[in-house]
Amino acid sequence: MKKIEINSGSGGKINLSYNDYGSGKPVILIHGWPLSKEMWEYQLSALVDAGFRVIKYDRRGFGKSDKPWTGYDYDSLASDLKGLIDGLQLKDVSLVGFSMGGGEIARYFGKYGSENISKAVLISSVAPGMLKTTANPDGVPEEQFKEMMGGLKDDRIGFLADFGKTFFGINMVNHPVSEPLLQYYLNLESHASAKATQDCMKAFAYTDFSEDVKKIDVPTLIIHGDADKIVPIDAAGRRAAKAIKNSRLIEYEGAPHGLFYTEKEKLNKDLVAFLKDETPMAQKTTAQRTDAVVS
Repeated sequence: MKKIEINSGSGGKINLSYNDYGSGKPVILIHGWPLSKEMWEYQLSALVDAGFRVIKYDRRGFGKSDKPWTGYDYDSLASDLKGLIDGLQLKDVSLVGFSMGGGEIARYFGKYGSENISKAVLISSVAPGMLKTTANPDGVPEEQFKEMMGGLKDDRIGFLADFGKTFFGINMVNHPVSEPLLQYYLNLESHASAKATQDCMKAFAYTDFSEDVKKIDVPTLIIHGDADKIVPIDAAGRRAAKAIKNSRLIEYEGAPHGLFYTEKEKLNKDLVAFLKDETPMAQKTTAQRTDAVVS
């Protein structure tokens, strides 16, 4: 584990915890809420073995990064990402964001453009927005976010334990994650600060990335499960595919939100294929597919 000091988007300096493995073109993995960089355990070997330099980091407030009281808006989080890229002097970077991390990618393009960025991957991403509005009728009702905040304030760990079941699509007939692994993820979540957990929930719930995603001008892969109960595919994944010109959407049939584990073999195959492919996206047909095979 390493730490890098960056100028905070909300003033002052903070330290971000990160790991840096392999060599080759850099790939930055941006974790989801309310986890940490350790969520990428099952993608790491596949990407390093494929010849990439893989960097995963803890968002401020989570994992082993600094936990300031403020700065959990997406402008600050995108600034942190830029600080990491600039501090490590990275070029030709591929950004891979899961869930909340997809919002960081969208806001990064909205604020800083695509300099030094060559590709983007949005996995179960919140962009271009989760909240149910007139423009996003398939989004999540505001009342649901208010209930989430109430649960976080009243009993954060208890709420997150229940949230994990929906996150991985656990029900009476389907249990794709073992109890020990579920407890492991809960342990990762417990190390985040309560303030960061609450503020980041508000950030991904209420931030509109509609204008940001229009500025994503690099080849972009969008992967989303059609059984995602946390970030509905109609509210986010399918809208993102329509908004990002140079994009391709792969829908995983029956997959829940936490497909980085439940669909790890398919996801790793699709990630590696997309990141290694040098064929211009303009020569390919943008499509919504359920076979989870990049062609």
